[in-house]
Amino acid sequence: MSNKNTEDLQRQAAENTLGLNPVVGLRSKDILTAARMVLTQAVKQPIHSAKHVAHFGLQLKNVLLGQSDLRPDEGDRRFADPAWSQNPLYRRYLQTYLAWRQELHDWIEDSNLPSQDTRRGHFVLDLLTEAMAPSNSMANPAAVKRFFETGGKSLLDGLSHLAKDLVNNGGMPSQVNMSAFEVGKNLALTEGAVVFRNDLLELIQYQPSTEQVHERPLLVVPPQINKFYVFDLSQEKSLARFNLRNGIQTFIVSWRNPTKAQREWGLSTYIEALKETIEVVLAITGSKDVNLLGACSGGITCAALLGHYAAIGENKVNAMTLLVSVLDTQLDTSVALFVDEQTLEAAKRRSYQAGVLEGKDMAKVFAWMRPNDLIWNYWVNNYLLGNEPPVFDILYWNNDTTRLPATFHGDLIELFKTNPLTRANALEVCGTPIDLKQVKSDIYCLAGVNDHITPWESCYRSARLFGGKIEFVLSNSGHIQSILNPPGNPKARFMTGDRELPADPKAWQEESTKQPDSWWLHWQAWLAERSGKLKKSPSALGNKTYPAGEAAPGTYVHER
Repeated sequence: MSNKNTEDLQRQAAENTLGLNPVVGLRSKDILTAARMVLTQAVKQPIHSAKHVAHFGLQLKNVLLGQSDLRPDEGDRRFADPAWSQNPLYRRYLQTYLAWRQELHDWIEDSNLPSQDTRRGHFVLDLLTEAMAPSNSMANPAAVKRFFETGGKSLLDGLSHLAKDLVNNGGMPSQVNMSAFEVGKNLALTEGAVVFRNDLLELIQYQPSTEQVHERPLLVVPPQINKFYVFDLSQEKSLARFNLRNGIQTFIVSWRNPTKAQREWGLSTYIEALKETIEVVLAITGSKDVNLLGACSGGITCAALLGHYAAIGENKVNAMTLLVSVLDTQLDTSVALFVDEQTLEAAKRRSYQAGVLEGKDMAKVFAWMRPNDLIWNYWVNNYLLGNEPPVFDILYWNNDTTRLPATFHGDLIELFKTNPLTRANALEVCGTPIDLKQVKSDIYCLAGVNDHITPWESCYRSARLFGGKIEFVLSNSGHIQSILNPPGNPKARFMTGDRELPADPKAWQEESTKQPDSWWLHWQAWLAERSGKLKKSPSALGNKTYPAGEAAPGTYVHER
């Protein structure tokens, strides 16, 4: 595989992973309904349709006569091969496709459908037209070149990969060579040990790497739908290692992968497990409180926990970091396009019958939300070019999915439906109503400007729900890259702005200051100020009550 091709796949992977939205279902039934609506529209408006067919005919004439100036979007890497613009046949093939795609979208835009149906129509047409893209066919110039360079071997290899995926991967193109990685062997290597375990989680304490550490520890709470080692992926991309180098006592939660026997675990169950864990961290470190870090659904859990602590008058959390977490669930993205009462209830019913929501099923749904990035580029790489799937740690982690218990999935759906965290006492957890305005801890809230999974405006609105001092930071990357952002990347940038957080996120953005390098450095300075005095590093992990057990990454992470 060429370096450029590998880099492209890695870039797209980094932008589109950690994208499992456990709330939003995309059912084949919804797609078929939308497709039927599009076809019905063609029959109901024959004059409107005929007008667009005539216009397409005109465009086609210009293409065939070489008079068309249609070209793909500048950032569309599918057609980067010079043959698409320089070879007359290829150029006409591409321009015919572009004219057809544009006409279909213009046709649905100009129809008399309500705006939500129009958006659904565009989505269905995207699925159809992206599948039919010339780059996905055997005529792809890169595939033709590869065929002749390898004497036809690339075609045989591609067919072999296709057969393997039909048998082992539900017919989806493999995104990664899963045999290239093993957790604990070449991923999640930072030294540490499991110091506590309950039914829901293992608590890993990491070995300090400095002579002195800050008194106040950090507890990291990953999303329940992903394995924890995104925070300890490799030596270069490990937030755990970065914290240890900066004298932060670091503990990370490794969630158990539930089965249908755990279908009754809900948001309150997870919060109770975290409360128990915090007591263990305090007992081991001798600190009176902790700093918390939560990402995605782990961020939702941490926010609800802080609301619960505020309700019972406990001050166990000094400051909290929220990474790409949406608490205000008004989403205006393609992810929420097919969401209505019926879809959400059906999703709850399905997971409750099964006992769990499978991460693999969610990954498949999400792939069809971003087909060019998560399906068709692997189709080209694996089948048309005959390459092995890429070897990339983020992709391995993204494919190492977990399940969600049905009750917790139902709780997340209710959060999405009723948006209770935006209103005082509208959500109850562990027997107490939650009012985030009563949470007075300092909050560091990070979002990604190119994040289409947890849009930054939604993260911004979520940050404004708390009653303490808020530091909102906007990274210049997408969802996963916002988290995996080690210092030293010359392209990395982030924005900081007014701590008063005006109501309009765009107003904040206009007044914000651009900063070079990674937000990790900015966050580390913020965290150090809130981590207490320095003291001598502990000589051993755990304590008498909670002795160090299995070496990190523990046992729960290996449960499939």
